[in-house]
Amino acid sequence: MSYLKLYTTSALKFGGATCGFKDSEYVIIGVPIDYTSSYRSGSRFAPSAIREASLNIEDLSFRTWKNVDDLKIHDAGDLHVSANVEETLRRIELVTDEVLSMRKTPILIGGEHTITLGSARGMREDFNVLCFDAHLDLRDEYMGRKISHATVMRRIHEDVKPQHIIMVGTRAACKEEIAYAKKNRICFISSYEINCKKPDDISHKINKLIGEEKPLYLSLDLDVLDPAFAPAVQTPEPEGISTYQLLEIISNLNLERLLIFDLVEATPHYDSGVTAIVAAKIIFEILSLINDFRDKHIA
Repeated sequence: MSYLKLYTTSALKFGGATCGFKDSEYVIIGVPIDYTSSYRSGSRFAPSAIREASLNIEDLSFRTWKNVDDLKIHDAGDLHVSANVEETLRRIELVTDEVLSMRKTPILIGGEHTITLGSARGMREDFNVLCFDAHLDLRDEYMGRKISHATVMRRIHEDVKPQHIIMVGTRAACKEEIAYAKKNRICFISSYEINCKKPDDISHKINKLIGEEKPLYLSLDLDVLDPAFAPAVQTPEPEGISTYQLLEIISNLNLERLLIFDLVEATPHYDSGVTAIVAAKIIFEILSLINDFRDKHIA
């Protein structure tokens, strides 16, 4: 049984992707969920808005000189979501596991950050999590929920047990989260530190933390960016980083063992389309960087 066929439905194709699943290297899956928003709801509309934006911007990367339309991308459409959070997470897990078992890279477009718990459960080997996020997301519960966008990294740490979790761009946390991070050796690099240093210095620090041996899960919450660059997010926080800083940091990371990438937390109707365009551009750039890294280091 193909869970990908069972649990997804067709949608606009990201970047006009025409590659079939069999021949693809990257499989895009939209996850339009918005169960636990605590401030600004609407992230369920992000997959369609980001796809639409991707059709209306140029896809050449000036970092790698690659066109995304030259990459083997298959857009599987959007996940059929359930009214039950755990059922939706189960479907994400099954679909992620299937795509990984076919030796392809799942690219998930959220939706709220809770989706990362489902896809992390789909990993069948020890791995590291690298998460760009304004928030630590390490609360034990939030607004009476154990599973939410504000507890997702805590649940991943306790339930999935990755080797390491590294949080980058942090600038919003409560005492409980800081205490938990220190007790459990969860590393975090603040946006203040990033803004005081060169992107290369941050990349070097992250590479030392993630190492080279374990597979990597890259999760990108758009609120890591300053609201000046991405205003339409669920929980915006001042003193963030720029789009340039984000992409420069990622462009110097060791991406050899990257297995999954997700992008979450855009809420498109809070601006005139800028954040969706930024999201599409980030996906374009990261896909080209992954491909460029593999061409240079794996071929």
